[in-house]
Amino acid sequence: MGLKPMEVGVFLSSLGIGDRIQAVAKAKELGFLAIQTPPLSADWRTGAKKADLVQAIKDAGLYVSAVCAGFEGESYADIPTVQRTVGYVDAATVDERVQATIEYGDLAVELDSPVVTTHIGFVPEDQDDPVYARQLDATRRVCDGLAEKGLLFGLETGQEEALPQRRFIEAVARPNLKVNFDPANMILYGKQKPVEALEILRDYVFHVHCKDGRWPTEEGKLGTEVPLGEGEVDIPAYVAKLKEIGYTNVLTIEREGGSSRIPDVRQAKALLERLRDQG
Repeated sequence: MGLKPMEVGVFLSSLGIGDRIQAVAKAKELGFLAIQTPPLSADWRTGAKKADLVQAIKDAGLYVSAVCAGFEGESYADIPTVQRTVGYVDAATVDERVQATIEYGDLAVELDSPVVTTHIGFVPEDQDDPVYARQLDATRRVCDGLAEKGLLFGLETGQEEALPQRRFIEAVARPNLKVNFDPANMILYGKQKPVEALEILRDYVFHVHCKDGRWPTEEGKLGTEVPLGEGEVDIPAYVAKLKEIGYTNVLTIEREGGSSRIPDVRQAKALLERLRDQG
């Protein structure tokens, strides 16, 4: 597909439409040429509805820039809940989640998508923490499983600062391990200024989200996600930095909340296209 450099795409869940086939149709109607698929229930990912979803995306002529993996039992209610439930943290669920991530790779292959992305959970600063070793091993297993399918694995950003994440990537030591950079997450988790973080991770960034937010105001709580351009990311500076580091892949809009998601997505698309096309 003849996409422009920095084609503006949309994370399918941002449209707020539960039926994935209808969401694909809406993305096409809104003029998108690229989408990221969201975490999917088993019937959409491996079961009866999978073939229908794949066919709908292909019939719409949409490029799938990334496939996002998510897991049953995860919750983003607040920071302690994220620390406890998200990613490859819990010994009781890690093997199942590793296998599920690799299964998402089968969907990515069918959709001709190059990368599976996910949050692996908070990476402990203490490398002697058993959780660190668990995440390291799990990430290596996912990378190896996806590499067999010719795929990359993209780590979501935000649950730790950029330098510890880069050190973790280097410790994993797998050439197909990359970053799905989300600037708002750096703010929502109270971690780091996004453009500063992007510079640190620049060599690993393969896919990005375009999302905005405001810093947390209460201990243990996430910040507030807001429409693109209305938060503290500084979207013009973010897009300029992406250009500076030579990023040419899709700019994927993510809108997680709000009561006017489709208008917000339209607004974000117009903003990003304007910033992208500026000399």
